[in-house]
Amino acid sequence: MRILVVEDEAPMAELLRRCLAENGFAVDVAATGEDGLWYAGETDYDVIVLDVMLPGTDGFGVLREIRAAGRWAPVLLLTARDAVEDRVRGLDLGADDYLVKPFALAELLSRLRALMRRGARERPAVLTVGDLSLDPATRSVARDGTPITLTAKEFALLECLMRRPGQVLSKAELIGHVWDFTFDADSNVVEVYVGYLRQKIDRPFGRRSLRTSRGAGYWLRDDRKDDANRKDDADHARPVG
Repeated sequence: MRILVVEDEAPMAELLRRCLAENGFAVDVAATGEDGLWYAGETDYDVIVLDVMLPGTDGFGVLREIRAAGRWAPVLLLTARDAVEDRVRGLDLGADDYLVKPFALAELLSRLRALMRRGARERPAVLTVGDLSLDPATRSVARDGTPITLTAKEFALLECLMRRPGQVLSKAELIGHVWDFTFDADSNVVEVYVGYLRQKIDRPFGRRSLRTSRGAGYWLRDDRKDDANRKDDADHARPVG
């Protein structure tokens, strides 16, 4: 298993390198945020250990750029600061775990093993489907950069759909995730809120991304593909000469 350690304090970096190597890991060490970004861009790591307090680009900046580049290796943040806002910021940017210095090496190894079991699956901090974006941390939604104001339930319904794009979700599934399992399954609340969402995320923009699969449920797709297909059809149908 290959690990990247991004740590600017030389004694700590060497301690981590030696400990991880003794436990059978292949280890690369970067002393700056810029070097860490280069390593992360060149190699598919099984996990990244990232110090927050780095010279130049700090750990939060490195994490943001790693995720923006589509690199989904699990990231464990290390920090000497135990402020709640720091932990919240790191996790919202896409970190998978957080460890405050000083720490026991046995705990570090245990956390790394747990992260490796999860694997490098895609888990963006901001959800996107086509030009529609949703940020769970800031509770904000936008279409092609234009902000959209949603109620709490509208936001929850959209987030549920955006976490499983292209997948039909039944009325019962949506009620279970957005309301609760004790809610009346015969209620038309899902239909009502789907209508509200369409009025806000689709119709003002000339979109049809929130779809109904009759008798099955609802799903969200990137409807810009429809526009591209219609354009291709029109181009092919246009007479030549």
